[in-house]
This record gives sequence, structure tokens and C-alpha cells, in this order.
Amino acid sequence: AVARRARAGKPTIYRWWPSKAALLFDVYQRLKRVDHPDTGKLEDDLVGFLKSLFSHWRETSSGSIFRSLIAEAQSDATVAAVLAEYTKGRHAHTGQMIERAKARGEVAADVDATLVADLVASFAWTHLLTNRLDEDETTLRKAVGYLLKGIAPPANAPPAIRPRSRRRRIVG
Repeated sequence: AVARRARAGKPTIYRWWPSKAALLFDVYQRLKRVDHPDTGKLEDDLVGFLKSLFSHWRETSSGSIFRSLIAEAQSDATVAAVLAEYTKGRHAHTGQMIERAKARGEVAADVDATLVADLVASFAWTHLLTNRLDEDETTLRKAVGYLLKGIAPPANAPPAIRPRSRRRRIVG
């Protein structure tokens, strides 16, 4: 179908994209239009990001393309490697939201931004893979709220000072 629409032969298509997965990733990247808000408040940033992502997956062919790539990655090591690399980049971007929040004192200084980004992605992927992309803002806010309560600085920490990481001392 791709070769026919491009008015090219299959060999030409495979010169451009070495595999079906590479083609799908390229299509997915070209379709991707997701907001990455920077509102000055982590809760609003994450809710805005998730709303935009869910809407994008629901209203374009991107959701089914990405589901296909995830499924293909379960049995194809090459696709799994490409997906892992793509995921790394997405986590870095989401991690930047966490780092900005750290700088504002909204998040404890010892929080691993990449791990938190993985938790956000896990929530999103679960909803994608179970076709629950119609969550309303109230539900998204509740989910983000649960996450943020766990990474907030201690209540007794002064707002302008980031808490130090706690290290366990071994007494011998």
C-alpha cells in the first residue's frame, strides 16, 4: 500500500526505510503534535502534556501506529531497540519538566527525574494499550496529584531551599 501511494516500487521504499517498523516510526514522528507546557507549575505541565498526548493518540492514527510498534517490539529485537531509543528521548523531555519543578522547589532535590518520567510514560502507555484515551481532566489531575504527593519536598522544608538527599549512615 505504501509503495502504491508513493508511486514507487518496494525496493525503493526499503531503501528509504529498512523495515516496516522504521517506516512506522517515521510516520509516527511526522504525525506527532503534542504540547509540552511550561506553566510554572508541574501539576499543570503534566496534566497538559497527558491531555495533549491522549488527544493526539485518540484523534489521529498515531495511537494505533504506536500500539503496533509496541506489539512488534515484543517479538522483534530490532524494533525493541528502536523503541527503547525513542523512549529514552521522550523520557528526557518529560524529565526536563521534573527538573524545572526541582529548580522551583516543587520537587525534592533527590528525585530521579528519569524514573518519574518513566512513571508518567507507564500511565500513558497503560491507557494507550487498553484503549482508555478518553480520560477527563479531573481523572488526569487525580493521577498526577497522586504522583506529585510522593515526590514533593518534605512539608517542613523551607520553600526556597532544596532538601538534601538523605543518605543512610552505617553504624559499625
